[in-house]
Amino acid sequence: MTNAKRPRENPNYEPQAASKRPYFFIGLGLLAVTALIVGGIIFTNNKTYPPVDDKVLAQNASFIVGDRTAPKTIDIFEDFNCEHCKKFEEQSGAAIWENVIDGKIRVRYHMLNFLDGNSKSGDYSSRAAGAVLCVARNDNREVFWKLHSQLFEKAGDDLNNQQIAALAASDGASPATQGCIASGELVDEGRDMASASETQLSNSTEGQVATPSVLLAGKQVEHIMDGTAWLDDLIAGTQPTG
Repeated sequence: MTNAKRPRENPNYEPQAASKRPYFFIGLGLLAVTALIVGGIIFTNNKTYPPVDDKVLAQNASFIVGDRTAPKTIDIFEDFNCEHCKKFEEQSGAAIWENVIDGKIRVRYHMLNFLDGNSKSGDYSSRAAGAVLCVARNDNREVFWKLHSQLFEKAGDDLNNQQIAALAASDGASPATQGCIASGELVDEGRDMASASETQLSNSTEGQVATPSVLLAGKQVEHIMDGTAWLDDLIAGTQPTG
């Protein structure tokens, strides 16, 4: 549906004598506009979303932690420039990690980048997502976990690549990872993966994309910002999903 511009007021307008002809065409115009509006609403309301593709989610996860044999696999969608994600990490990060270590869950992290424009650099979310990919290529999950947490601690700081590389170094990242982050080697790949993951999240939520979000078997997990009860319920099999 197109957005109609509001007519500008014409100071030189002078009323003309009324006639049937102008009103006839005006009436047709209103009918056409109404039809377009109604058509747009019908199109929007009838838009369909395909089922979530688990294979796409697996292929485009920025980092995967946990045993393949874990009874539950969840997909977590975050943006490193997201304040709500920072809160989610503070509330649930340690509990998620504990359950990964205990073999109760497998987690696929999807680092999105739709908040790039909220950073001064214009691409912080993408660069941070690329940094995580560098860790995925070269280091273990402990390095990922530490860097993941530190980047959320600094959410909103718009670190440059060298600063992110320095954080990774302090977390035990290899020289290869540090060089990869500093050069921005995997930023474009991170963008592509973010786009593919965001599409799957959109399919699950009928277009209501937001971070943080958690999916279980392609369905959105509820109440994830209310402490860690959502995770306890998920492991117990009593977690409601949308």
